[in-house]
Amino acid sequence: MSDVTVLVRRLPHGDGLPVPSPKSALAAGADLAAAVPAGETLTIASGARALVPTGFAIAIPAGFEGQVRPRSGLAAEHGVTVLNAPGTIDADYRGELKVILVNHGGGPFAITRGMRIAQLIIAPVVAAAFTEAAELPETARGDRGFGSTGTAT
Repeated sequence: MSDVTVLVRRLPHGDGLPVPSPKSALAAGADLAAAVPAGETLTIASGARALVPTGFAIAIPAGFEGQVRPRSGLAAEHGVTVLNAPGTIDADYRGELKVILVNHGGGPFAITRGMRIAQLIIAPVVAAAFTEAAELPETARGDRGFGSTGTAT
């Protein structure tokens, strides 16, 4: 595992919230907390989605990206997940980190200030050069798409 420095800027409504950080020594992700106003609750109805602020902006170094991913406990226990998982944060984005949560659970889900709602992974990016070609190399699979490899082991 290699270290990379990500600068974090606390926004005014992030005052008092923890800076994104992993919760264990070998955790891949840094937890993101909800910057819902103190004393308020953001409720996501079953089947609905919400854009949840975190109160922080970050500067990801060139050659890296941020990936916003669900927290497994929220998904398993409440059916709440990140809608566009993983959400991508480009290295040149400097706005507030926000998380698109969707509630697939059977009832409403309440979010309060400081609740850990997602995790942020910082990952290297490979810059691809896309070149137009008249033909593509053949493979055993070819152009067979969705479900073509079956489900049996």
